Amino acid sequence: MIRTQISLTGREYQAAKRQARRLGISLAELLRRSLRSMLPADKSRPWMRYAGMIETGDPGASQRIDDVVYGQKD
Repeated sequence: MIRTQISLTGREYQAAKRQARRLGISLAELLRRSLRSMLPADKSRPWMRYAGMIETGDPGASQRIDDVVYGQKD
């Protein structure tokens, strides 16, 4: 990981901390997820678009990971 520094307003910081707490993740992870959602996906590795971000709520999703990542086959 590369460490970086950003500046937030007090309101942004407090809102981000609250959201991270609600999700049960660190502020750093919340910011990484937010940034990932804004960056273009690496088309050579389509599965990376979902790395660490899939939360289907389906306990069987790991058995059908290709369907989750690439879509269901026709």
